[in-house]
Amino acid sequence: MADKVLIYSRFPKTMMARFAERFELLDTGGKPAGEVFSANELGGIRALLTAGGSPLGAEAMDLMPKLGAIVCYGTGYDGVDLKAAASRNIAVGHSPGANAASVADIAMTLMLATTRRILVADQYVRSGDWAASKPSPMMRPQTGMPGRPIGVYGMGEIGRKIAARCAAFESEVGYFSRTRYDLPYQYFPSLEALADWCSVLMIAVRAGAETQHVVNADILRRLGADGYVVNISRGSVIDQKALVTALADKTIAGAGLDVFEKEPHAPDALTALPNVVFAPHIGGHTLESHVAMQNCVLANLTAFFEGRPLPHQVKSV
Repeated sequence: MADKVLIYSRFPKTMMARFAERFELLDTGGKPAGEVFSANELGGIRALLTAGGSPLGAEAMDLMPKLGAIVCYGTGYDGVDLKAAASRNIAVGHSPGANAASVADIAMTLMLATTRRILVADQYVRSGDWAASKPSPMMRPQTGMPGRPIGVYGMGEIGRKIAARCAAFESEVGYFSRTRYDLPYQYFPSLEALADWCSVLMIAVRAGAETQHVVNADILRRLGADGYVVNISRGSVIDQKALVTALADKTIAGAGLDVFEKEPHAPDALTALPNVVFAPHIGGHTLESHVAMQNCVLANLTAFFEGRPLPHQVKSV
């Protein structure tokens, strides 16, 4: 009999196909597990698969008394209560670095689209204004990449790939991270110092209680009227209300966002602003990244059911 795995979050069936070949999947469809399956069914669950950002706390864990492994699809695990999992001897796994290249690519795409005003330029052509030689203040020359100070907040796998890509564009690269690394980039002792220095702040830090709304009104003010912020981390890292205010009153020049405080993000004051470029959390959404993340999930689940340590286990809290 195939080992059973609870699909805790909502995933497209195509993304689960490889797992279904190896395991018996009990899919909640993104609904609370207790509403979909009986206590008896949940009582036999030993492993579950979740999206890292989906809230998964002690109460949900207690519905599955035999639960021994929580495996996150992707690198993030900010939705999982790690302390609750540790106290119940539940191992937590993820897919470290599996989507780093594709997330770094979307970060660069958002930065270039925002700083070079690609959406405005696209509309300038589509509207016929270019053909009519209609002047537009939005089409004035913008600062290019060579020599531009780019600040990377968070120097993990994704942050390093962003930094390398920025360096290839002949930009100056600086960073702030909890740890100072032996890297060919300028290190700043605080996020405030990095924001004071850089022209574009690239957010690549891991989400958690310590980074909740850490990019606040003060940090945005430090970026300045010619500054931009790009977020491919988690929406919780930015104080979204402060961001709307900073964009609306021109405290900063613009933003590129792939993540939001609430997803999916409905049209509102933020989406109405013309100086923002949006993407629907597609940073890791490439074919190669999904294969790599699925490989990590399969490795974690297989090891667990074989009685071995998870090869991609989240470090203890």
